[in-house]
Amino acid sequence: MARLNERIETALPLEEAFAFIADFANSKDWDPGVATSERLDAGPVAVGSRYRLGIRRGDGVSSMEYVVTALEPLRRVVLAGEGSGVSAVDDMRFEATPGGTRIDYMADIRLRGVRRLAAPFAGGAIAKIVRQGRDGMQRALDERAAGR
Repeated sequence: MARLNERIETALPLEEAFAFIADFANSKDWDPGVATSERLDAGPVAVGSRYRLGIRRGDGVSSMEYVVTALEPLRRVVLAGEGSGVSAVDDMRFEATPGGTRIDYMADIRLRGVRRLAAPFAGGAIAKIVRQGRDGMQRALDERAAGR
């Protein structure tokens, strides 16, 4: 199990940052560990919205499905994901700042089944993946802010 907490600050206004990040179909645009991402249903992002992500692993891609489990517009989105041997909860909290938006990104990643045996050794690798996602999110939000 790995629990990580990362913070991002961007000049992108709260409304735009929330809309971009809360729609997990955009995760391929900011997370280098995500090869593909798609929305599995239609309509505005809401509790119950579902996504399928292709997660890069070694020399391949494995599928994970995520569902929005909590949504407070402009404040918080929580997604729970399940895939082959792994489950994850991503909890992102948004706050307006004088210069844009602050995002606190908490990830709880658990290995299951046979992969669980590797959990004591996987913490550093999982932390690296989350940091790369944080850096990608920062870059994507900053690029959107610069293009306004």
